[in-house]
This record gives sequence, C-alpha cells and structure tokens, in this order.
Amino acid sequence: MSTAGGPVSAWVWAAGLDFLAAALHVGIVLGGPAWYRFFGAGEAMARMAERRHPWPTVVTLAIATALSLFGAYAMTAGGHFPALPVPQAALMAITAIYAVRAFAPLLLVPVLAPMRTRFMIVSSLICGVYALAHGMALVT
Repeated sequence: MSTAGGPVSAWVWAAGLDFLAAALHVGIVLGGPAWYRFFGAGEAMARMAERRHPWPTVVTLAIATALSLFGAYAMTAGGHFPALPVPQAALMAITAIYAVRAFAPLLLVPVLAPMRTRFMIVSSLICGVYALAHGMALVT
C-alpha cells in the first residue's frame, strides 16, 4: 500500500495495529458484558460489568490508553505525530512488552492451567504479530 508520498512506513502499520487494539478495548467497554465474554476477558469481568462495578471499565480503558500511547509513539517514529519524549527507548520497550506478552503465556501453558485458555493462546499469538510489526519497524 502506498500514499501519494510513497509507501506507507512500517511504523504506520504498527500504529494502525495499536490503534485498532485500543478501539476494540473501548468497544468492549461500550458493548458491555456480552463483549467482555466474547473477547475472552473472563466470566468474572463480565459479571462485574453486569453489576456495573467500575473495575472492568477502569482496567479496559487503561489498556486502551496504553495501546493508544503505543500508537502515538509509532506515529511519532513514522514522522506523522509531534515528537514524544525518549522515542527510541519507548519504541524498544513497547516492542519488548508485546514480545513478553506474546511468549510468556505460551511458555507457561505446559505448567499453568490458567494459561491454557483459548483467550490466552489467541491473544498471545496476536501480541506476537504486534511484536513482529514493531520489531520490523525498529530495524527499517
């Protein structure tokens, strides 16, 4: 894919993934308990959302905020947002966060039963794709 100015940078792709994940987390809050269940947040989170307990909303919006910040850093690296503090260190940390989130649960599957859920496996694979996208952008 390209724009009038040339190909879309790897950072724009990485940022798009970050912003997509952030939007999905906001959608989960808006969608309510059924969305918490569908996206695998667990029955406890869905039940708290049904009781209008603030915890699911707080946690989910905190994740959405972090993902949006990750996207902002990626857009900064791609030259599309104003400069943010310590961009290179932040981008390396973001890539590492995605990599740890991808691989730690998969490595723990054989020994920890809570890691054997479809949500943990699928979300780990998704985070692996995100780590790969960010890592590729770092080296380009």
